Amino acid sequence: MAGEAGVSTATVSYVLSGRRGAKGQAGVSPATVQRVRDAADRLGYQPNSAARAIRTGRTNTVLLSLTMLSDPWSLEVIEAVQRLAAPLGITPMILADADWAQVLRNHDADAVFIDAVPPESRDSLGRLAERGTRLVVFDETLAPEGFDVIRSVAGPGCVLAMEHLLKKHRKVGCLTSGRSAAPGPPSRYLAYVQALAGAGLELREDYVETFDVTPASAYAAAVRMLSGPERPTAIYATTDYAAMSAVNAAQRLGLAVGRDIDIIGVGNTGEGERMTPSLSSVGPIDFFDRVARLLLDRATGAEREAAVLDFPWQLFARESAPAQRQAQQQVQPLQQQVQSADLVRFR
Repeated sequence: MAGEAGVSTATVSYVLSGRRGAKGQAGVSPATVQRVRDAADRLGYQPNSAARAIRTGRTNTVLLSLTMLSDPWSLEVIEAVQRLAAPLGITPMILADADWAQVLRNHDADAVFIDAVPPESRDSLGRLAERGTRLVVFDETLAPEGFDVIRSVAGPGCVLAMEHLLKKHRKVGCLTSGRSAAPGPPSRYLAYVQALAGAGLELREDYVETFDVTPASAYAAAVRMLSGPERPTAIYATTDYAAMSAVNAAQRLGLAVGRDIDIIGVGNTGEGERMTPSLSSVGPIDFFDRVARLLLDRATGAEREAAVLDFPWQLFARESAPAQRQAQQQVQPLQQQVQSADLVRFR
């Protein structure tokens, strides 16, 4: 192939390996890269990924373990990684069933992103890290013991969401996962319960609807809530996708979102921001690109100590629950009433 392209064997190896020149080095010119690739096409060259992995110790893949692919949050993670991985010659692979511990016993990847770690799988993280697997784990409580931890504590953001609604509304409903509302560990639902109590408002059963972690279920729950004899004037949804489902449900019922009903979500996804009306939400800034860059740094061999990457949350008041325009009755600031340590992320 080197003779076909008119270059050295080393140049062919460099181009077809997908490597990039180190910072400050010229590398190979675009014209030479194209000449090598054209020669490879003419000769029908097919790379041997297994042989390359043995030789280089790399697979040129990253694995994304995502609990719920229909969630806009997961889709944003995938989009950010795909966009930043393509110029590096790295292929993202999606693990949809979240059984990452079993998969990683038999398959290698240059780096792995995990969005949920059940208690029974926590010991597996340390064993994988000791084996050399480069992990980036999304969790609010884990310490970086040989792997990086993405920490995005939702509790304070959920407080901001409820605080925003209670500035204008006394009838606030909640759309939440059935597991989140069930007795057990505290969750984003707890922000709703404590916010109502802090504002001196009753927790009404007809203002709480649960869904089974699918957009269709969230839509049906929102229709039930808004079809009641005394519907709420605002909805706090514990995920962005549930909030988007609530917007669609309200519009189907003839309600003007942002006027007849205010709706706010949790997560600050791009899909929510781009929809019409744009979705008010709480969440971190520049989350998805920063997570993707960290994962790909690990995949390409960046060496540094495992660390925690922290993302503070803030309020994004958009069209579905616009900011208050006139002074109205205020409630006591909820951040003084709800401690972030009492709230854990539940997606």
